[in-house]
Amino acid sequence: MFRKILIANRGEIAVRIARACRDLGIASVAVYSDADRRALHVQMADEAIRLGPAPAAESYLNIPRVLAAAERSGAEAIHPGYGFLAENAAFAAACRDAGLVFIGPSPASMAALGSKTAARKLAAAHAIPILPGTVEAVASLAEAERVAAEIGYPVMLKAAAGGGGKGMRRVASPVELASALALAAAEAGSAFGDTAVFLERAVDAPRHIEIQILADAHGHLVWLGERECSVQRRHQKIIEESPAPRLAPATRQAMGEAACAAARAANYVNAGTVEFLVDERERFYFLEVNTRLQVEHPVTELVTGLDLVQWQIRIAAGEPLNFTQAQVQPRGHAIECRIYAEDPERDFFPSPGAILRLQPPSGPGVREDTGVYEGWTVPLEYDPLRAKLITWGEDRPQALARMRRALSEYRLAGVRNNLGFFRRVFADPGFAAGRTDTGYVARLLAQTPPPDPAAERWETLAAAAAAVALAAELPAAPPPAAAATAWQRAARRDAMRP
Repeated sequence: MFRKILIANRGEIAVRIARACRDLGIASVAVYSDADRRALHVQMADEAIRLGPAPAAESYLNIPRVLAAAERSGAEAIHPGYGFLAENAAFAAACRDAGLVFIGPSPASMAALGSKTAARKLAAAHAIPILPGTVEAVASLAEAERVAAEIGYPVMLKAAAGGGGKGMRRVASPVELASALALAAAEAGSAFGDTAVFLERAVDAPRHIEIQILADAHGHLVWLGERECSVQRRHQKIIEESPAPRLAPATRQAMGEAACAAARAANYVNAGTVEFLVDERERFYFLEVNTRLQVEHPVTELVTGLDLVQWQIRIAAGEPLNFTQAQVQPRGHAIECRIYAEDPERDFFPSPGAILRLQPPSGPGVREDTGVYEGWTVPLEYDPLRAKLITWGEDRPQALARMRRALSEYRLAGVRNNLGFFRRVFADPGFAAGRTDTGYVARLLAQTPPPDPAAERWETLAAAAAAVALAAELPAAPPPAAAATAWQRAARRDAMRP
């Protein structure tokens, strides 16, 4: 097992990895930019090393600086979390060349699955269902017109590299194709440095369902159930749950087997996720493979009882899985809400700023994975994900009830956030019945009135007034997490002395 791991990330996932390291008795090293000098992940780790200025290109995405930090700290392995360098095959290869273990799949597996066109080609070669379309990037407008005419409109244009909805356009008719192709290519080039775009038939009102896989280096491969991820805004997930409601057991089994077939075809090792689109007749189609840990991994952890981050580390250290597919028996139901500093009434536009009040919920069946604390300023430079709220229940109704309770208890002031939006979702009979698809959010916003913003403004003003009053009465002090971590660091140093 490793003695020390560098966490090449920030925010709640860096905190999550640091906790997994501590559970395993492994020292953790945080890296940070100037914007994150006082961030929670810096306080939680046993060591912290500055990477550079706030822009990600000069800090979290700077491979030489990350590797230099690992060498300086004496770390033996690097966990990339998700985002930033997590799916960068060149980074995984650079870690290997530097004598470091990359906690994730091999560079070859990442390269085989990192391009959506390459992944579609691999899936087609192994009889995994894909939507009709191209398995190579579209070479010209003429080719796009020909393929679209063959498979029929509407069609989707998608960036071959990257994800998150960037470089994606739905085209309803031939007259829209030329402009949509130009826009998709330009957006893909800006976001990923690659203008390649492919085309596939569009699915109306699809569900987005994914399969979690786990594979070791000894030939053992399992799938750990599925996650329903259809509730999205701008093609990005905001609510996930497991198991998926309204999914036939036979479909679930077939999707799990298809996910394993894709992983075997790419010689995959470590944790990964195979994503599918499911139509109204419950036919499923391969979408892509995320060669990393997913944001929504906690829902799988709660229903399986497995710590996925620990298993990532154990597999990277050479350990075999100690359970079989037959022993994977999901229990109960789990739901996750991604808490963002954003404004749902302004198309979910990011809302950075100081957190003046933070009182997360707790109680039976409630978990929060967070990367912030009261008094912390959410930076403008990075993704506005603040925390993840997850509930578990013996069945879906209990998990829903616990989420409603948790959302009613949650207090967050100082930044606009999507808590009010989630309360609307969990009060919606359609969501309670599991009637969701990727167009659900747009329909809900159009059908239900927004919450009264006066209550949120009053809470923010009250929190600000309390903060000013408290600051006038008390001397400056580090956040409680900082003080606790200082004690933990000292204790660990004493324990490591010969």
